[in-house]
Amino acid sequence: MKPLVSIITPMFNSEAYISETINSVISQTYANWEMFLIDDCSTDKTLQIITPFTNQYPNIKLLKNNTNLGAAISRNRGIEASKGKYITFLDADDLWKPQKLQIQIKFMETNNCDVSYSSYEQIDETGKPLNELIKALPELSYQKYLKSNYIGNLTGMYNAEVLGKIKVPNLQKRQDWALWLLAIKKSGKPAKGIQESLAYYRVRKDSMSSNKINLLKHNYLVYRKGLGFSTLKSVFYMLVFLYEHFFVKSKLVVSINTI
Repeated sequence: MKPLVSIITPMFNSEAYISETINSVISQTYANWEMFLIDDCSTDKTLQIITPFTNQYPNIKLLKNNTNLGAAISRNRGIEASKGKYITFLDADDLWKPQKLQIQIKFMETNNCDVSYSSYEQIDETGKPLNELIKALPELSYQKYLKSNYIGNLTGMYNAEVLGKIKVPNLQKRQDWALWLLAIKKSGKPAKGIQESLAYYRVRKDSMSSNKINLLKHNYLVYRKGLGFSTLKSVFYMLVFLYEHFFVKSKLVVSINTI
């Protein structure tokens, strides 16, 4: 029996993209998965759109928040409900390639790793390719990962049988970075990167990655609140982050046309 994979997808007013996201899961060549859709009090047609999916597929399950709680708590509700050996995340506007789970599960089982991730590509709001590939580092230690967020959350996966159910710190933004830091630290081993591109990240005008000032502010909060560092230590790591981001991590973004 192939191991069960639990997929966590928080939703809030996700009508524009959610059906495409769910279809990218249904199209997986790996069949043993469960998907938790956690609705954070959407006011658009999100619930109407997902109803046919939850009616047709018993492994697609809806969890509804009674009040708007944010992405971190929504993700944690999915984690709590999950039964899979492996836990992975897919936001309501991102997409997986059909062989994502098959390749990643085989990679984790073969390499006996607790945390894995992969390269991925970027698309715009309409789904048009931006011809940019974000390359995964082959290995990622805790100390290296402290310097910058090298894991695309839509590609990350951890072994819950080994690490337990690691919860997302309750931060407004960048809680995914804090989660993977906790997972790698608990593992005691480097996370391992799959070089093949397995997913599509949608770059939106209001996304964190498009707003550099907000990015820096919330990165600081990962150090200060998510990891409990002192103010001085948090400022130090922010300086390290700036160097790593602009002079090291930037080299992992390559044009697909030049590959």
